[in-house]
Amino acid sequence: MINLNPNVSSTLPKISPGSFGATKVGGADGMKAGFEETIKAAGKYVSAVSDLQQSSNMSIKDLLAGKNLDITSVVSAVAKADMSFKLLVGVRNKLIEAYKQTMNMPL
Repeated sequence: MINLNPNVSSTLPKISPGSFGATKVGGADGMKAGFEETIKAAGKYVSAVSDLQQSSNMSIKDLLAGKNLDITSVVSAVAKADMSFKLLVGVRNKLIEAYKQTMNMPL
């Protein structure tokens, strides 16, 4: 994968690659455990995006209050929060689309 911007990787939360969507091989218990892990990983991603949004809001408030005079760091924090939110919305849309396709499958 080509990463043109080295700061992009810092936008995403640090979760191991196998933790999201990983399912265990086995019976119904294995599938249940895999789904639970997927939900927990998704929750971690949502909380990481929320943390970036809160950090962005705090940096804006600090800039307006005069505590922080470095506008570059504020713009960077806002861009990271914006990019992570757009990524989260894109993933949500793909999941909804996959769910709809699954529901339309003939039995």
